[in-house]
Amino acid sequence: MSGAGRGVPPGAEPDEGVASAAPDHDQPVGPDNPENGAETSGPAAEGQPESPAATGPSRAAKTAEKPDGPASGPRHGRRRKRKKRSFWREVPILVAVALLLAVVIKTYAVQAFFIPSGSMENTLEINDRVLVNKLVYDVRSIHRGDIVVFNGDGSWDPGSVPVDTNFAVKFADGFASMFGFGHPGDILIKRVIGLPGDHVACCNAQGQLTVNSVPLSEQSYLYPGDAPSEARFNIVVPPGRLWVMGDHRLISDDSRDHMGDPGGGTVPESAVVGRAFVIIWPPSRWRFLPIPATFEQAQLSTSSAAADGPLPARLEPAGPALPLSFGFAAAIPVTWLQRRVRLRVARRRADRS
Repeated sequence: MSGAGRGVPPGAEPDEGVASAAPDHDQPVGPDNPENGAETSGPAAEGQPESPAATGPSRAAKTAEKPDGPASGPRHGRRRKRKKRSFWREVPILVAVALLLAVVIKTYAVQAFFIPSGSMENTLEINDRVLVNKLVYDVRSIHRGDIVVFNGDGSWDPGSVPVDTNFAVKFADGFASMFGFGHPGDILIKRVIGLPGDHVACCNAQGQLTVNSVPLSEQSYLYPGDAPSEARFNIVVPPGRLWVMGDHRLISDDSRDHMGDPGGGTVPESAVVGRAFVIIWPPSRWRFLPIPATFEQAQLSTSSAAADGPLPARLEPAGPALPLSFGFAAAIPVTWLQRRVRLRVARRRADRS
């Protein structure tokens, strides 16, 4: 084999070939050495392991261009495991956020109620589910014709009159009542006929109910065949209280039947839970509950039972399913947003480190 083939630079003396066979330890062999790099990449390297430097930039480039192979498999597997672990860590957060939002929505915003009796027929029928808006009276006053849900404790029933409580107490009560704990009170539903200061009487010569001497035309919501009232009454509603009646007057246990109770049959405005504004179940009964046109008469504001007995239309909360549905619907975008923010912060920290 010639000296050139054994890594001897061209032009070297023949008798120096053996001594020059091994490269000088102080002289690195590779492409960075202009004298030896080209020669050692030839046949002289046969049978010897290539040094990392001898591989040259082309092989490193080829390695970099290769798609993820077996060496990257474990890395992808770890990434998938991390994603799975991340997903299962997010589930408790999602459930906790949904539960929190469900309690907040039920306590302060909207709650579903179940109608157990026929005292509000045909407006509300037995087994109807209604949504009650708890925020509406924070932005406007109670109107005549509103269908209100209220607590009868302390007015129609024994107990203390409900009072407004602070945020924390309301939250605790709402959390307990959603799962069947606590005492929600004697919850009822009726239509507001008279506001504080109104003169409500029954009946005029035509047999109509009057408010401030203005007759009400009640055919649109009164149960077919019912008279406005078989009992006669004449009352001025005290300040801060309401006169309420059911739409099925013949069987409704309402203000007329509690005239001997505290408040003379009226209920305090502070006992009102909210306004029923829509029937959500069954689907065939879905509709909004507007104020009847007869209560929109301008003169109202400018002017100073069945065989089984009367029914009070006591209500039962419809259960936690609906508020939990609302909670999960609101929790999904909230959880997604906090996860995006958390990942972005983590990514920025990783970039800085």
